Amino acid sequence: MDKSWAQVQNVYQRRADLIPNLVQTVQGAANFEKSTLTEITAARASVGKIQINNAPTDAAALAEFDKAQSRLSSALSRLMVIVEKYPDLKANSNFRDLQAQLEGTENRITVERANFNNAVQDFNTAVKSFPAVLYAGMFGFSARPYFAAKPGADEAPKVQFDFNKPAPPK
Repeated sequence: MDKSWAQVQNVYQRRADLIPNLVQTVQGAANFEKSTLTEITAARASVGKIQINNAPTDAAALAEFDKAQSRLSSALSRLMVIVEKYPDLKANSNFRDLQAQLEGTENRITVERANFNNAVQDFNTAVKSFPAVLYAGMFGFSARPYFAAKPGADEAPKVQFDFNKPAPPK
């Protein structure tokens, strides 16, 4: 299970490594709300502060890790929507390459989170099965937390490309 967790961290680190390049490319090609870039930089920094070296045993630690990653995902989503206002930026090959890398990384994150959840399921089944259940608690083994969908994940996001109107309420 620690191997699965290490792979989850690996793909999140890949995303964190791509972000400075993405921000610099966007900054160089478009002059828009500085707050968006500042928010992405701050979210990336907060992600770097949360270190879970082995598969988490505490649901609260996993939730804190996931919350920081969600803030970063949200900031990146806003950046991609704002980019729609800048056709020159979308045509920039460096930006297109970075965007493709980031999209691929987001897909890898989804795959590795699923692999981690499968490893957790196998572990949790093992510690709750006979005869392991007799010894698991005695040796400190207990069920591990899963990654879970965010509240509202079952609803399609509302996308708006008219930047002159306020966004619709959620």
